[in-house]
Amino acid sequence: MDNSIVARSFSQHWRKKMRRGAFFGGLVLGFFICIYFTPYQGPLPFELSPPTPIDYFSIKFLSVYLIDVCILFFSGHSYRMRRVNSIFYVTTPVKSRIVCNFTEPESDFCEMHGDIRILGNSSTIFFPHFSVADMFTKNNWPRIKPYARKTDEGALERVRQFRFSQEMPRCTQNHRVPAILFSIGGYTGNYYHSFSDVVIPLYTTSRKFNGQVQFLLADMKVFWTAKFQVVLKKLSNYEAIDIDKEEGVHCFPSMIIGLKKYKELSIDPLTSPDYSVTNFREFLRSSYYLKREYAIRLGSKEKRRPRMLIISRTRTRKLMNEHELVTMAQKLGFDVVLAEASSNISEFSQLVNSCDVLMGVHGAGLTNIVFLPNNAVFIQVLPIPFGDIEWIARTTFGDPSKTMNLRYLEYKISEKESSLIQKYPLDHEVFKNPPLVAQKGWSYFKSIYLENQNLKLDVLRFKTTLLEALQMLSM
Repeated sequence: MDNSIVARSFSQHWRKKMRRGAFFGGLVLGFFICIYFTPYQGPLPFELSPPTPIDYFSIKFLSVYLIDVCILFFSGHSYRMRRVNSIFYVTTPVKSRIVCNFTEPESDFCEMHGDIRILGNSSTIFFPHFSVADMFTKNNWPRIKPYARKTDEGALERVRQFRFSQEMPRCTQNHRVPAILFSIGGYTGNYYHSFSDVVIPLYTTSRKFNGQVQFLLADMKVFWTAKFQVVLKKLSNYEAIDIDKEEGVHCFPSMIIGLKKYKELSIDPLTSPDYSVTNFREFLRSSYYLKREYAIRLGSKEKRRPRMLIISRTRTRKLMNEHELVTMAQKLGFDVVLAEASSNISEFSQLVNSCDVLMGVHGAGLTNIVFLPNNAVFIQVLPIPFGDIEWIARTTFGDPSKTMNLRYLEYKISEKESSLIQKYPLDHEVFKNPPLVAQKGWSYFKSIYLENQNLKLDVLRFKTTLLEALQMLSM
């Protein structure tokens, strides 16, 4: 052959290429034969009914194995799985891809592309084509709880865990749009946690789909979906699915498991450059048809009085002299509204948006600052003790309010303004050594300072804070 005319016409380098090409052509032919004889396991078109069950598993195992062998000979590597700082990347030759990030401080999440299937009542997510590499990794494959408070064991006790599997059951329901799987367990019975742990992370995760996304709800709570139905319908054009009760296999072209959370009531400007807290508040104004974008500016042509909302509490951390505060604020020139935070978000958001100042004792009701117009004033009243409660108050509401284009004021009560003065002497550890109280456990600490403390503000002392609020509205 080396003496042939063809061989003399090409260099040794080209002869090697031709031999490789012939070998490659044989592999490609074998590859397509494997595909042709492999039963189709992907999501079925909507107009087709599921096929009659056949012996998939023996044929599938042989065909997929042959495909893997073909690809191994062709490329030298078929499936790649690598782990970098707890971020798992898996790619396959059929453009399937999964990225799991376990490095974020608040939430774990995975993004999956390809033929993704989920069987809700078994909490299992199926991802294809792990037949070769996964034999070495499946025992170590991570599981995930799709709730954005990953370090809080108390919250995660109420969150369902999902596992991954390489087995591919037959689709019973097919979807053309991506899915987002998240839990409304955890602390979502609390209004603040609903926004911080679910609503804001859901906004940043789903907004890019412009409604073309299917929500899969784990740990379903009917009262929660009823309360936030406006948000759910604004973010998705499809009815949310209670995935825990689903006995069939739902199939999707891609899926996000878990929600990306940054900080309390905040959005990370680096990882979500297109969606800021400002965008989120605009989204809320649009969703709930809120009219006011900006608070009043005193000294302008507008002649109405600034409106002030006092969030009333009836169970814990009550303001025992609310009506005195109302009278004093009215004398300063405020139009005052006294109201308890309502579970009807559509109605209460209208009231909040109509106000220029919102004040209240630290608690979940202050979450309604998200509906205030820009440049409004937010006054948070801090019960004692300072230190732990002061840090919590600033982390949950103080710092986030500044990213919402609000003006923030803080009023720290004195011992005489607390109902605890009626139970304990001033030299008691409740006043003098709160860290010692905290050492006895969170439940004990909470029962004293948060559940059994009411406030009676010194009206003259608090007047200074309201005058400062008026000055801010003039700027």
